[in-house]
Parts: sequence; structure tokens; C-alpha cells
Amino acid sequence: MALVPIAAAVLVAYGIITWVVNLRYYIKEAKRSGLPYVVTPCNPFWLPWQVSHKLWVPIIKLFPKSWWDGWLEIMIPNFAYRTRHEWFAKLGESFLIASPGGLLMMTDNAETIRTVTLKREHFPKWTAVYSILRQFGENVLTTEGSVWRMHRKVTSASFNERNAALVFREAINQTQGMLRMWTGPSGETRKEPLRTLQRDTMKLALNIISYVGFGMRLLWPGETHPAGTDPKLLKYGSHEPTAGHKLSFTDTMELLLHYLLLLLIVPRWILRMLPFENIKKAVLSYDEYVSYMNELLDEKIDEARKGEHVEGMDLMGQLAKSSFGTDTKEATLTRDEIIGNAFIMFVAGHETTANAIHFTIIYLATHPEAQRAMQRDIDDILGGKDPQDWDYDSLVNPMTASMIGAAMYETLRLVPAVSEIPKKISPDADESFVMDGTRYVLPRGTGISLVTVSTHVNPRYWPTRPSKITPGASNILDYCPDRWFQKTPTTTTTTRGDKERDGQQQQQQQQGNESVAGADAEDFGGFQGSDINAQLFKPERGSYIPFSDGARSCLGRRIAVVEIIAALAVIFRSYSVELAVDEWAKPDEVEAMGREERARLYRRAQDKSRWTVGQASTRLTLNLHDGMHVPVRIVRRGEEKFVDWVDRE
Repeated sequence: MALVPIAAAVLVAYGIITWVVNLRYYIKEAKRSGLPYVVTPCNPFWLPWQVSHKLWVPIIKLFPKSWWDGWLEIMIPNFAYRTRHEWFAKLGESFLIASPGGLLMMTDNAETIRTVTLKREHFPKWTAVYSILRQFGENVLTTEGSVWRMHRKVTSASFNERNAALVFREAINQTQGMLRMWTGPSGETRKEPLRTLQRDTMKLALNIISYVGFGMRLLWPGETHPAGTDPKLLKYGSHEPTAGHKLSFTDTMELLLHYLLLLLIVPRWILRMLPFENIKKAVLSYDEYVSYMNELLDEKIDEARKGEHVEGMDLMGQLAKSSFGTDTKEATLTRDEIIGNAFIMFVAGHETTANAIHFTIIYLATHPEAQRAMQRDIDDILGGKDPQDWDYDSLVNPMTASMIGAAMYETLRLVPAVSEIPKKISPDADESFVMDGTRYVLPRGTGISLVTVSTHVNPRYWPTRPSKITPGASNILDYCPDRWFQKTPTTTTTTRGDKERDGQQQQQQQQGNESVAGADAEDFGGFQGSDINAQLFKPERGSYIPFSDGARSCLGRRIAVVEIIAALAVIFRSYSVELAVDEWAKPDEVEAMGREERARLYRRAQDKSRWTVGQASTRLTLNLHDGMHVPVRIVRRGEEKFVDWVDRE
């Protein structure tokens, strides 16, 4: 028995020695890189720390502030969204975190981001970060190298302008269904606050991707399928479980997505042992999803072998055709890989787009001047046309060039779905890169985080004005869609020194562009155009990456843009959205208020809305969690209480 404490002491000593040796090594490597660096006791992304940090942070803060002030904030999950550009302004636009677990480079420098995203072979995707997304099979998101090329080639075939037009049409149909659920058949002003905006936009995006991507017509509450509907659509669109299932497909998807993080992190064999009702629902949704997807794949393989064509993008049908069609000599993807890609398309084509619609509606309710400007553009571009008559080819460019597009782009600037994009240096060799004319070395095995939420508010790249919300500050952190109509990067006075520095930066940017020229010349499929309408402000490449950049940019970025602008146009064509003020005043009290008193009341709601959005955090995507929400009211245009005149001074 005496050997037990001795063995324990040896293990502790070994752990401490290993910790010290590794930390000293990575500090030495950080110095060799030439970059500024911060030393932390463990990797901020180490899972045990992520899970238990709320326990340790208060204990660490009991020690003198000088012991932890220079690194603790970086260790706390979601620090980049909370602090934005602050740490980069203090340390440098690219800096290293050195810990016993290795090196991690954080960057919000556009030149560095261009290099990393365009030189894909030198800076591959950090696939280990996405390992939990392999549960349904390898896919275009979790693979790299030649395997990724194969996945990309097969999955990209459906992402074209013809299918973007189908998404535009279906987004109109589904948004009208959501509005009917909110307002009733008569379309009256909603009297009660809407507290389910996030959930409803999630269902909106799910309904759209389900139909155009997989041929499943999902319904809103109160809707029914018309007579003569294809039985296959009835199977997946029914509110009731079909034969052999315990859940309807709609309920399956809603539960699966609700419990997704739990299902991805905790092994299912452990979950199956737990007696809790919510855990049982989560496991059931997983099993039902796998069953439905296998049935759908069998149908798609049968259609492929018969040469049948299904309307829509038919993502799974395209995958089945490429792997099991009559002209296929050998399977390109396995069944698990097809289902894995379908899962990624559901998540990427649903949650990210839903987030953008959700936050844009909140921002427009919080900033009435932007909402009014967008409604004027909707009236000018779409006139009195019924949404069913909107023509994609003639309208998509004017819509993205208007305040509709600017409102969307500004939301994606401030609240991108992905707050950080992971890359990695090969463990076999160091890599170098140039930033602002200086060459730096990244030691082999270094992780890289392209910090989207910080890059998008780096004042170096964005036109700014004095903030109307925060006295003495610029509006870089404010929601200002009109910045997308500005043509200069700043409104401050330009000095001779500024001009010289700008000239040097332009020369360096040109050199950087030449150094990566041709790096993304290969066609990997998908939409090839710019994410931003050419008539709007054009950020420096690398400074705006809501869909990433280069060969590994989001396949569905064009689809997402089309879906968002269609949904916004349908909602704000006939309705306005106001922040609910019920927390501070009842509706009859609001009616009795004068304009000045209403303005003060609405400012309280605006402040609360901004604070709430500031509490967003990343789980799979950057969103509001744990029941946090911004309550709003949907009102017919002309019946507004606030947003037809109130502005935040």
C-alpha cells in the first residue's frame, strides 16, 4: 500500500516536469517566430479547461491581478466576441498563444488571412477541430487533401445560379408561411410580443433547405399538403410519424438540432445509459434521423438508377447519382459519406442562414432609421408586385445593391455565424508569411485561428464615423448598414504621414497578392463571384470573411445571400418590426405617451437589445443561448408605435 502514494507522487512530479519542459519549449518557439506572444498555463481550446473554466476563473482571480491580468481573459471561451479588436490593438494583429499544449496564432490581419486562405496546401484546415462532425460520416467539412477534393467536386455540382433562383422562390413561399403563423390568415398586427424569433427563423431555414436540397416539403403549423401531393413529400412533411418511426421528420430535425452539441460531444453509449427524459429524446432524434436519411438515400439511389429527375438542388440525389448512378463505374462516396455530407448541408444550410435572418431582424428593430431606409428601397425596387411575381434574374442584383443587401452584409460583419476559422501548420515543416512588410516564421504544428469577429471590426479596413451611441468612440462596433455605401475607408483627416503609410500598405498588399497569385486559381466548384455586390463598399480581401475565403469558402454562400434577402424583403414589404417594451410599459400606457416619452422608452429597449446581442456565444455557431432572446412586435406598416419616427441620438 505504501507504493500507492509514491506512485502518485511520481506521476505528479512527471506531470509537472512535462508541463514545464513543454512550456519552455513553446516559449522558445514563440520567440523564434518573431511575433508577439502571450503565455498561458494551458491551451484555451483544451476541452477540460473549456468545460471547467467557470470553476477555475474565480479561484485564479483570488491571486494578485499582476499574476493573471496579461492572459486570463484570452483563456475564457468567447473572448474574441467580447473583446473584438482590443487584444490585437494591444499586442499586434497577429500574435501567438504559447502553452504547454502547443502554439496557436490568433490573427485579424487581412494580409495574413489572405495568405492563409489562398495558400491552402501550406495552411490546411485544422480538421481535428471538426472531428465531432464525423459522427454521421466523413464529409466536405471534415476532410482535407485529395479526399476533400473528391468531396468538394461531388457536393459542389448543385450550387449554381439555377438553383439559387429556386432558393429565392422557396424562401418567398416559406417566409410567407412564417408571416401567416405570426399574424394569422388576416395578416393583422400582432398584439403579443414575439418571443420565438430565433426558433421561427431556424424553422424557416430548415424548411427551405429541406425542400430545395432534399425534396422534402415541411409545413408550418396549420398548413396542409394540397390534394395530389407526391407521397414522398407527404412522408417527410407530415406532422405525424410515418410507418416505422416514432417521430415525424419535422420533430426529428427540430430535436436533433436542439440537442446537437450534446449528441456530438457525449458518446451515444453513455447517453443511452442515462435515465433523463431529455437525454432519451436526444438519442431518439439521432436514431430517427439516421433511419430517415437511410430511407431517403435508398429512394435517391433508386431514382438515380432509373434516371429520374427531382425538382430543386436535390443535394442527396446528386450525391447518390455520382456514386450509385447507372453511369458510375465505381462509387465515389460511401453511404456513410453521403449521409455525412447531407448532415453538414442541413446544419450549414440551416443554422448559419437562420442566424443571419434572426439577427438582422433584431438589428433593424433596434435601428429604426435603417429599417425605414430598407423599406424605402423595397418599395422602389419591388413596387406593389406580389412576392409570387418577383423575378430572380432581374431583382437579385438591385436587391443586394440596396439597403436590403447592406443590412445583411452589416449583420454578417458584426455577428458572423463562425467567430473563428481554424487552420494549422503541417507538423512536418515550418511555414513563413509576410505581414506589413515583415516576414515571420510559424513553427511546425502551430494552430491558426482566423478571428472573424475581430477582423470584421478592425478599424484599419472599415469606413467609420463618430458613434451616435457611444460618445467619443467610432461607430466600428455599431450597426450601420449605410457604411456599405461609403467609398473611403475612413472619414478622418488625412495627413502626409497617413498618405505615405497608405502608399506603403498598398504596395505591401500588392506584393502579398502577387505572392499568393494563382493559389486559388483551381476551380473547386461552387459560386465563383464576389460575396458583396460590386456597387457597394469593397472591403480589402481578407478583412470580410463571413463565408471564409479561397478554395474552402462556404459552398452555399450564394444560396445563403439569396435566401436572406428574399426573407427580409417579404417581411418588411408589408410589416415593420418593433422592439417590445412590455418590460417597462403596458400597451395602454404606451398609447397615452407623447413622442418624447415614447422615445425615452424605446431607448431603454434599444439598450437592452444591444446588451442581449452582446451576450451571444459560440457553440456550433455564434448565437443566443440558454433562453436569451430579444422580444419584438410584428406590426403592419402604418400602425407602428415607434419605428416610423424614432431614432437613437
